[in-house]
Amino acid sequence: MTVRSSSTPQTLRDPSLYTLSFWLLSVSNFLFSASFSMMIPELPAYLTKLGGKEYIGLIIALFTFTAGVSRPFSGKLTDTIGRVPVMAFGSIVCFVCGLLYPYLLTVWGFLTLRLIHGFSTGTKPTATSAYVADVVPANRRGEAMGMLGLFTAMGMSLGPAIGSWLATDFSMNVMFWTSSAFALLSIGILLRMPETLATPERFRFGLLRLKKDELFDKQAIPPFLVLLLQSFSSGAVLTVISTLSGSLGITNKGLFFTVYTVASLMVRILFSKSSDRYGRVPVLFISTVILAFSMGLLVMVDSPVLFWTAAIFYGMSWGMNSPTVQAWTADLSDEHTRGRAMATMYIALEAGIGLGAVGSGWLLNHVVGELGVDAAFAVSGGMALIAVGYLGWLWQKGRRTSRHRTDGADEVALMDGEPG
Repeated sequence: MTVRSSSTPQTLRDPSLYTLSFWLLSVSNFLFSASFSMMIPELPAYLTKLGGKEYIGLIIALFTFTAGVSRPFSGKLTDTIGRVPVMAFGSIVCFVCGLLYPYLLTVWGFLTLRLIHGFSTGTKPTATSAYVADVVPANRRGEAMGMLGLFTAMGMSLGPAIGSWLATDFSMNVMFWTSSAFALLSIGILLRMPETLATPERFRFGLLRLKKDELFDKQAIPPFLVLLLQSFSSGAVLTVISTLSGSLGITNKGLFFTVYTVASLMVRILFSKSSDRYGRVPVLFISTVILAFSMGLLVMVDSPVLFWTAAIFYGMSWGMNSPTVQAWTADLSDEHTRGRAMATMYIALEAGIGLGAVGSGWLLNHVVGELGVDAAFAVSGGMALIAVGYLGWLWQKGRRTSRHRTDGADEVALMDGEPG
């Protein structure tokens, strides 16, 4: 893809997919995702020690609420001040929050910090997706998002395992400070990356005033709906999986995330070009069927073997889902509002995760015994099946449209005296 600025560095004009900028962005994403994800498995027990067991569902919900609210702003800023400053801001938030967790030792102090921490994922991924769409050829977006996702997934995989190890063998404070250090390294890498926005503006507070049409990108509605339904399961997994792990005698609460992310990595390596070749909707249809199946397995879990099997299928589904949804959104967007389109897509992600977390937390606290865990995964599976139905309808609609276009072309060819 050609970047509009005449002063764009040669690296960004290179049609090659794997440029220096792409690799720098990938490493930064690894550090960023490891930074915030390493805390996740230990936070429910940490909040319980602070006396806030009844607020466990808010650990993820508050984080994703702020992320979702900040998306329209991050989308506009990505399209005005540039991709790199918005990415750097997200990493700075992670850095500061990691330093502050050890000093806010009340329930409400902790929850307030979770609210602030959400600004990190509300900003960096939006700008990152727009940056990738700028620097790679349009017909290789699925592959590019998949490769970038490899690094993100590695961070999400190693982060929870590292976090649980640090919290168990050292202390929660060491885990928090390590999280902050990872974010700082991410910032350092971003500062070496060239900007891809053609004519970035200086930041001014007036840019934070949003017009009605800047809140949501209508072109991104299909991926918005699909991701909203899919990501409900993520909220359930983030909130409930540590409880299920404990009931099976699995002491490292981060291992589920490691297993599912390794499965996701393998899928990204083997099938990164699938949506470029076969289309976004068909690949999403298959991956969402796998997602629903993994939720069904988690409902039936009665042994570690079935638990790990569910983790593998869950990882396989997201290994296809994430890069395909991002590439689909980029396909549907206009270049000058790409940040807004990506923000709209991520609003669905945060909303789905938040609803899944709150709903699962409520079920965990109000439904007796393991039935609460089972109900959380059953509802998540039902949401995924609704997405399957919607994608099936889009797939059939697209095939009918394609068939009509082909028939019309044949008719024109026959009228012109050419063979059909």
